[in-house]
Amino acid sequence: MSLSNRYEFVLLFDVKDGNPNGDPDAGNLPRVDAETNQGLVTDVCLKRKIRNFVNLAKKDQPGFDIYVAEKAVLALQQKKAYTALNLENKPEHASKAKAWMCQNFFDVRAFGAVMGLKEYNCGQVRGPVQMTFARSVDPVLASEHAITRMAVATEKEAKDQSGDNRTMGRKFTIPYALYRENGFLNPFFAADTGFSDADAEFFFDALKRMFDFDRSAARGLMSSQKLIVFKHASQLGNAPAHVLFDAVKVVKKPGIEYPRSFSDYEVSIDRSAIPAGVEVIEL
Repeated sequence: MSLSNRYEFVLLFDVKDGNPNGDPDAGNLPRVDAETNQGLVTDVCLKRKIRNFVNLAKKDQPGFDIYVAEKAVLALQQKKAYTALNLENKPEHASKAKAWMCQNFFDVRAFGAVMGLKEYNCGQVRGPVQMTFARSVDPVLASEHAITRMAVATEKEAKDQSGDNRTMGRKFTIPYALYRENGFLNPFFAADTGFSDADAEFFFDALKRMFDFDRSAARGLMSSQKLIVFKHASQLGNAPAHVLFDAVKVVKKPGIEYPRSFSDYEVSIDRSAIPAGVEVIEL
């Protein structure tokens, strides 16, 4: 059964002494809003972590394969649908192949996918789960660090350096930042992909736990700190999404100039602004 209710959610996550989402077009500097200096983390960055968590938690379980897997060849992923259904590689079979892809690939069922390749066409899917860029609550200031490696990659480098096998590099970190990301679950798109209530429950679990399996020195300490879910009593919904998002306030505690932990912030929900028919679930 597909999704029974409309949902919105607010995810609060933070980073300590790390780079949550480097920009390859800017020397891997942390992404920032050029006008406000607020930090940014892209939706695709977060979806990557969710995909990786799904792959770990549901590995080899039917219905939880990952379409945009690391190092995947998408045409070969789509070929699986034609092989499983014993279909010829013809455009008129795209709708059947699309349904199979939704059923078997969690990220297609959740996020959607553009699968209209000439070879093994599986059409286009608009997913029920949509996520905004995450934006830091306060401006961030990236720190640049010089690092040294006591080895070189090749013998030629060693000879050029006369045996002093040191190479220098740079590393960028944010001392601390709390990020806020808003998201949506559309039950009408879920009906098209087969995204179910059980899928939604698993998705929210992935939001809470995704950073625990994505550790690296470059990303520092990243943690999901709070997840606020708005569950509507109907599929159409009982309030505009922006009204619900505006009810969630995140501010620094009095006297805190440079926050360095989640405890330096106060998170409040104006429940008087939440209309009847919307349940607030704090995770």
